[in-house]
Amino acid sequence: MSIPDPGASHLLVVDDDERIRGLLQKYLIRQGFMVTAARDAAQARRLLQGLSFDLIVLDVMMPGEDGISLTAWLRKLSPVPVILLTARGEARDRIAGLEAGADDYIPKPFEPRELVLRINAILRRAPRPEATAHKPQVLILGQMRYEPESGELRDGNEAVRLTQTEGALMRLLAASQGQVVSREALVDHLGRDRGGASGEMTQERAIDVQITRLRRKIEPDPKRPRYLQTVRGEGYMLTVG
Repeated sequence: MSIPDPGASHLLVVDDDERIRGLLQKYLIRQGFMVTAARDAAQARRLLQGLSFDLIVLDVMMPGEDGISLTAWLRKLSPVPVILLTARGEARDRIAGLEAGADDYIPKPFEPRELVLRINAILRRAPRPEATAHKPQVLILGQMRYEPESGELRDGNEAVRLTQTEGALMRLLAASQGQVVSREALVDHLGRDRGGASGEMTQERAIDVQITRLRRKIEPDPKRPRYLQTVRGEGYMLTVG
C-alpha cells in the first residue's frame, strides 16, 4: 500500500461508540481517505471551527447534542456534505435528518462498502472548494508555523523541508490535533506491508523513528517534546500553542 495522496478527501467521523468509531476510521483510511474522528457533537464543533472537511459521517443518536441538531447548526455555516448514521430507520427519522440538511441517511447496521460507495457518490457531485475560498489554517508550534493545506512548515521566514513520509505524518497529526493517534492508525495511513505480526512490529518501530525525526524539526528540545507528545500505551498527539 502506498502513502495516501496528500490531496485525498478529508472526512470527519462522529460517533459516540468507540468501537464503531475506531473501525470506521481504520476502514476509511484503508480506502484512501484522510479521517479525523470525534466522540460527540461538542468535539466535532471544536474540530469544525479549526479544520475543513470534504464530508462528515455523523451518528444521530449521541448523548448530549444529537446528530440532527448538529447538522442543522452546520447548515447555517457550511455546505459540507453530511451522511447520517442511525439505528432508527423509520421514515419520520429519515425525513427529520434530510430536513435538517443531511445529504444521505444510512440505517445501522450497514456494510462499510456501501458507506464508501455513498461517500464517493456524494463527493463526485459536490464541487471541491476553491483554494481561495478559505484562508489556510496555520498551526503555531512555538516559533514554527505549519499550514495543513499546503503542507508547508516554516521556522520564522525560513522553509523547513519535510520528507514525503514526514509530510504525511504531519498532515494526519494536524488533522487530529489534540487527539491521540495510535501507532496502528499511523501505520495504516502511511501504508502497511504484508509481513504478518513481525512485519507489523517493524512498521510500528519505523513510525517511532519517523516521529523522532519529525521532532528534530519542530521541537525546541526533541528530547523533551512539547508539541508532538507520546501518550504511553496509546500513540502520539500533536498539540499547538
